[in-house]
Amino acid sequence: MSILVTGGAGFIGSAVVRQLIAETNETVVTLDKLTYAANPHSLGPALEDARHTLVEADICDRDAVTEILAAHKPRAIMHLAAESHVDRSIDGPGDFVRTNVDGTFQLLQATLGYWRGLGDSKQADFRFHHISTDEVFGSLGPEGYFTETTPYAPNSPYSASKASSDHLVRAWHHTYGLPVVMSNCSNNYGPCQFPEKLIPLMILKAVAGEALPIYGKGDNVRDWLYVEDHAAALRLILAKGRVGESYNVGGDAERTNIAVVDRICALLDDMLPDSAHRPHNRLKTFVADRPGHDKRYAIDATKIKTELGWAPSVDFEEGLERTIRWYLDNPAWIEAIRDGSYLNRRGTAA
Repeated sequence: MSILVTGGAGFIGSAVVRQLIAETNETVVTLDKLTYAANPHSLGPALEDARHTLVEADICDRDAVTEILAAHKPRAIMHLAAESHVDRSIDGPGDFVRTNVDGTFQLLQATLGYWRGLGDSKQADFRFHHISTDEVFGSLGPEGYFTETTPYAPNSPYSASKASSDHLVRAWHHTYGLPVVMSNCSNNYGPCQFPEKLIPLMILKAVAGEALPIYGKGDNVRDWLYVEDHAAALRLILAKGRVGESYNVGGDAERTNIAVVDRICALLDDMLPDSAHRPHNRLKTFVADRPGHDKRYAIDATKIKTELGWAPSVDFEEGLERTIRWYLDNPAWIEAIRDGSYLNRRGTAA
């Protein structure tokens, strides 16, 4: 039996797959639609490993998912497939409702049928791990933290669609008995992140000497979580999390957006001493804030720390330096993004 990772060619999903292949003996199946933000090359050595299979399919296609489950017989599903960029959700919310809400529904229905067909012992051991975001909780003031019991108050089409998917997963557990675990994470950063998100966007624009667009005053606060730490937490939740429970995963690294950009610029000044664009912070440009921009997110990760023994191993300073170095050292990955060749399919038919 295998572990099925939906969205496994995306940013967080590929980190999970890489770890599973490198650090365990698991057989892993990546199910990914291979949209603009998914890059098979992000899977690294896992892409060619005999224990890994990449299948190109859409979670909204229940028949295809049903066939994949029957063929690969997973003992667990880690559900990361999602549209995730807030700006895109404002411009085109329909894609977010389709993938995050209907896609999760179709996946749950296919999974429920598959799970009901397992023997008693395999039913008991099976897990459906739903991975979500702290944005479902809305916006915090200057004090306080999101806990697992914080009421949902999504403010963007993206966060509303993820909140909807969270509720569906909870309902399929309580109504149908599907053994689920859930998690909500803070802002991820690290290697292989599609450069529409803040940190990779600022890195690549600064290296190119382009303007660094910062929303509003840059005083929105996020809790930053290194993606490899998040992947390790997800594996632990899958292995040891209590059925029906939710776990918050945070990086203990609150920063304003302007502080993040300033630190990127300072690190690039040191890493690229011959750059004509130094000092890079002169490239900062303030632009109109986006609609409904949540002021502050901050995660209370006490539950996963005390129950499962997880804590972030990489502080923000080290993680940011590793991330910048990765983007500087991987021009082929970046060029593939720019010319679209990363969209070359490496999967198999469902």
